Amino acid sequence: MTLSFPNRSRSYDARGRRVRFWGYDGALEISFFLDQRAFSRMSPNPKMDETGILIAFDRHRDQILDVAARLYSGRRRDAYTLQASDF
Repeated sequence: MTLSFPNRSRSYDARGRRVRFWGYDGALEISFFLDQRAFSRMSPNPKMDETGILIAFDRHRDQILDVAARLYSGRRRDAYTLQASDF
């Protein structure tokens, strides 16, 4: 199976300063986390509150999902954290 992202849900984890989203490999649900610092690579001067981060996530969703799929194809785990250096 290949990784897909049919669930557009995402949530902001203020404690971890990251966005969580999910991908699926067949019936397996894979958790992904996007470190808040990665947004500075994608968007100049993003607003770093919950609303601003989620808006930036939605604006750059395709790029984020491409990076997530690339990381997943290299090593299969239950959860992945995308860092600024991945972009």
